[in-house]
Amino acid sequence: MKETTPSAMPPCFEKWCQRFDEAFTHKAQKRGFRHYLGGLLGESERKNLSQMAFNAIGVEYHQLHHFLTEAPWSDPQINELRLEIMNKCSQTRISRGFSLIIDDSGHRKSGNFTDGVGRQYIGEIGKTDNGIVVVTTPKYDGRKSLPLDIELYLMRVLYQKENKIQNLRKKLN
Repeated sequence: MKETTPSAMPPCFEKWCQRFDEAFTHKAQKRGFRHYLGGLLGESERKNLSQMAFNAIGVEYHQLHHFLTEAPWSDPQINELRLEIMNKCSQTRISRGFSLIIDDSGHRKSGNFTDGVGRQYIGEIGKTDNGIVVVTTPKYDGRKSLPLDIELYLMRVLYQKENKIQNLRKKLN
C-alpha cells in the first residue's frame, strides 16, 4: 500500500527539511533526504529501504540506496545542523544542568549483510547471540532528553575483518 508522497506531508515537514538543504550540493540529494526522512517518519512497521520505497509514491529503492551509500554528503554535518536547530528551539533546547547518558542497546539480527552483526552480548535478551549493538548519547535535564549521537558498535574482530576487506579492495583497484 502506497502511503506517503512528499506533497502529502504537512507543510512543517518541508520547512524542517529546508533547514538541512545547505548540507547537500544537488537537488537529487535534497530529494533523497526528504524521501528517506519521510520513510523514517512514515507509518510502516519496518524501516528498511525496500519497505520505505514500497510505501512511498514516486520513490524507487535504487534512489534511496544511492542517497545513503553513494551520494557525497556528510552525516556528521547533518547531525551538527540537527543539534543547532534543536538548540535554537525552546521546546528541545537543554539550557541548564544536564546529565550525559551513554547507552548501548543490543538487538537480535541475523544474516551477514549488515555491518556490525555478529555474536555478542544482546541486552534485549540478556545473553550472547547473533545481533547488532548501537551506542547512543543523549543529554537529559530531568524533563527532556536531546539525542546527541548514535554509533554502531563494531567488535574488534568485525572491525579487523572490515579493514582487511577495504585493504583488499584498494589493492584490486
